[in-house]
Amino acid sequence: MSIVSEEEKRAAGEYAARLVKSGDVVGLGTGSTVKYAIEAIAARMKSEGLEVVGTPTSLQTEELARSLCIPMKDIDDLERLDIAIDGADEIDPNLDLIKGMGGALYREKVVARLARRFVIVADRSKLVKKLGTLSPLPVEVARFGASHAVRALSIIEGVCSARFREKEGKRVHTDNGNYVVDLKFGNGIDDPSRTRSEIENIEGVLTCGLFLGMATDAVVADGSSVKVLERPRRRSP
Repeated sequence: MSIVSEEEKRAAGEYAARLVKSGDVVGLGTGSTVKYAIEAIAARMKSEGLEVVGTPTSLQTEELARSLCIPMKDIDDLERLDIAIDGADEIDPNLDLIKGMGGALYREKVVARLARRFVIVADRSKLVKKLGTLSPLPVEVARFGASHAVRALSIIEGVCSARFREKEGKRVHTDNGNYVVDLKFGNGIDDPSRTRSEIENIEGVLTCGLFLGMATDAVVADGSSVKVLERPRRRSP
């Protein structure tokens, strides 16, 4: 795998921040690349008088945004977002995604669905031909009956392991107080739509990290340049 520099992440984040317009309500994602976008939005507020309101996808993001004096609103007080900027763990040629390795997948999905424009910021290492080949697929699972959910997840077609995510010997909790289960696929995910349905039909599963048909464009740092990928248009029958 190629080594990605912080400068590449910064370039993608700063480019995406320029897509934000004054008056926008902005979904602020989570992750090492989107952090640069949030910092760049705050810098534009100071230098250009940009006026925005943000809503965060994680407690970590909320803390960062407030420290940079970005006004915040609770997601329940908003009907729509003008734009959301977030990272991804995998991006396929259709701009379908695996997200949530930072553990904020449920909040990220809620914010993404409310956004008129959903922009992904990433480095070139996140581009894949097939989802599930580079990153595990995170699944947010309720704590009550979690082991039963894991057993059901483990027998989904293509899954070769289903394990609670742990840190220092303890199960990781999301900001919502749930567990994260990481699914690994032996040969990637053949049918992401079917797999998502099977996963989310399991009792106790809140959501999974398959973000399908949601991203409108992706800002990808590739060496010294930044390229913008748009979702391919479907051909008419």
